[in-house]
Amino acid sequence: MLVDVFSPQKRSSIMAAIKGKNTKPELVVRRLVWGLGFRYRLHGRNLPGRPDLVFPGRRKVIFVHGCFWHRHDGCRLAYKPSTRAEFWQEKFDLNRQRDLDAVNALEDLGWTVLIIWECQTRRDIKLLEAMVMEFIEK
Repeated sequence: MLVDVFSPQKRSSIMAAIKGKNTKPELVVRRLVWGLGFRYRLHGRNLPGRPDLVFPGRRKVIFVHGCFWHRHDGCRLAYKPSTRAEFWQEKFDLNRQRDLDAVNALEDLGWTVLIIWECQTRRDIKLLEAMVMEFIEK
């Protein structure tokens, strides 16, 4: 078990500073989509889950999920913190349920959803590009 090098107060302020919009993975996806010639709206306020990219005419949305916060199965970035295990498990369970509820609500409204994981934005960009193209064009 690793010991946290920060005090609980400092760790709390570090975690509170993590942003939910305009993250590096989201910016990678936005640049890629823009470069492919597709235009979109950001952070659909009127849609369940506030998708990161919204293509209103196509009724498609993209969520860019952080592997840690949204628990990407089998990903090394989705590690479990060694302290306060019960707190983290509850937080992760709530995040996953909220994500599932948002996807189901969007699909019930006739929207098609793509989830792009943070780790996918760090790997083969050509593969990510092909995935996005297939999603948007079909």
